[in-house]
Amino acid sequence: MQKLFDEVTSLDKRCYEEFFLSEDILMEHAAEGMAEYIRNNFKKNAKIIIVCGSGNNGADGIALARLLHGDFDTSLFYAKKPASKMALLQQKRALSIGVRECTKLQSCDVLVDAIVGTGFSGEFNEELMGIIQEMNELEAFKIACDVPSGYKFIADVTLTMGALKKSMFLDSAKEFVGEIKVLDLGVSRNVYEKESNDKLLDLDDLRLPSRAKKDSHKGSYGHLAIASGQKSGASIMSALSALRFGSGLVTLVGFEKIEIPHTLMYSHEVPKNTTALALGMGLGAEFSAQELEKFLDNSLPLIADADIFHMQAALDILKRDEVVLTPHAKEFVSLLKRAELADITVDELQKERFKYVEMFCKKYPHVTLLLKGANVIIGRGDEIFVNPHGTPALAKGGSGDVLSGLIGALLAQGYSALDAAINGSLTHAKLALNYDGADFSLIPDDLINEISRL
Repeated sequence: MQKLFDEVTSLDKRCYEEFFLSEDILMEHAAEGMAEYIRNNFKKNAKIIIVCGSGNNGADGIALARLLHGDFDTSLFYAKKPASKMALLQQKRALSIGVRECTKLQSCDVLVDAIVGTGFSGEFNEELMGIIQEMNELEAFKIACDVPSGYKFIADVTLTMGALKKSMFLDSAKEFVGEIKVLDLGVSRNVYEKESNDKLLDLDDLRLPSRAKKDSHKGSYGHLAIASGQKSGASIMSALSALRFGSGLVTLVGFEKIEIPHTLMYSHEVPKNTTALALGMGLGAEFSAQELEKFLDNSLPLIADADIFHMQAALDILKRDEVVLTPHAKEFVSLLKRAELADITVDELQKERFKYVEMFCKKYPHVTLLLKGANVIIGRGDEIFVNPHGTPALAKGGSGDVLSGLIGALLAQGYSALDAAINGSLTHAKLALNYDGADFSLIPDDLINEISRL
């Protein structure tokens, strides 16, 4: 796991006050980190244009031009003329050794965006938007300095300074950041960073179920009971996912006669040896209030998804000790309103996903929340975890049902709610990444089949 931060200004300030490093020293290391990346990935004399703004992000870009000058065909283009103290100083240094300034964007091998960094807020004016649009249309390898400017520049790689910023992992940012690499600023990243309750999940964090104990039987690996509702296909996909992911037994609980795979069981009530529940996938209006109450009349760990977030029963679920909620954006908006936390639109949520996850987890610190999206956010209490490894291949009906089955299987096998959410989400992403077909062709059956090859 890597640490995430709301802002890094306080981390920079700590470098000045505790480590006696100046702003100039930090900037030189930032520029050298970018220069090293370019030296390692592009041939000498490659044509490089660095587009700079008026502030310190622009100053980073100007310093980069100075470091590359002589080895690469380097030019500076000013989206806004240098104005900050550091930008003017870096411009003076660059011009003294002959760095070229240009007044027109043109084709190049490498295009660097150094217009604005994390300190920017607000909207770009028409002129700046025109420049960024022109940058996006150029055929070049595109590098963002610290962050893509205003999250409008489409980068192939973002070389971010010092530490990872949470803003880079909003769904809306995923289209723009490309690959993300962290550069040191004069001290090791381990020294620069402070403690943080916010973490970025790596695929290496995945901990799969284990069957190391030889003296075991099907009951040793849990029994997941899944509510089978109006759209039974959803619960069947969850059930097959759970069975493939290690749950010793899986039972569909419902009241209608349906065709089910021979590997699954069916019952009108929750079996006595059940170790975890799954509820919501394709539920519809199949269960009456009394039947739903009976299904939940226990203290078993629970994974809740989909339709349940539009029902009054969602508030009862929030009282349970071990529960994982897996809403997508529209469902989470409904839950926030039902919990009297916020009455917002999906667009408002998407702009401030972290804010509303943190708000929810503060009110319900014992609940594990997994907010689906391009970047999955998992929250419990004051901890936040981000899974950035999902792909557009997962944007297919039924993939969320597979995720519910994965989490349910882990709950049934004794994982805590938080561990089940983290490892279920990482597994879900890895299944899609491992799929070798066309991304548009992936279906839930493919995800389930991939489980056996983890």
